[in-house]
Amino acid sequence: MDYAVVAVSALAVLVTMGLALTRALLGPTLYDRILAVNMFGTKTVLLIAVFAFLSGRTNILDIALIYALINFIGVVAVLKLVERGNLYSSGE
Repeated sequence: MDYAVVAVSALAVLVTMGLALTRALLGPTLYDRILAVNMFGTKTVLLIAVFAFLSGRTNILDIALIYALINFIGVVAVLKLVERGNLYSSGE
């Protein structure tokens, strides 16, 4: 595969990360901002994967998977906090 194509795709991921950051800062609702932060995290995982391909170091993909799990758990926790007002379960 041509490295120029991969570099262009990395640039496209960076542009979409910038757009997601803009939406996170300017979003009209809280849910728009949470969604934008989730998208930013997903694009970060993609950028790590592209970097792993370009550098030839596939062990970096483990870092991308861990970051994806942290991103998912963080978004679920924030949504639970917004919905219920707390992070703990009262047993109800």
